[in-house]
Amino acid sequence: MKKIYKIEVDCANCANKMEISANKTPGVKSAAVNFMTQKMTVEFDEGADITAVMKEVEKNCKKVEDDCVIYM
Repeated sequence: MKKIYKIEVDCANCANKMEISANKTPGVKSAAVNFMTQKMTVEFDEGADITAVMKEVEKNCKKVEDDCVIYM
């Protein structure tokens, strides 16, 4: 399953780091962050608990930029 989330990120460099962090999160098959559109596209592993995975993605992204927001 693939979902698109609205995000708030301050710079393109942080968006890139958030993308790398999201891709390392268990349950994420692939993730892409577009700084210009302020959107994150996440494709989940088969059978993943999307809510739990996205909580971990947000937690990992906050390590990059503590004031980032992912609207779920």
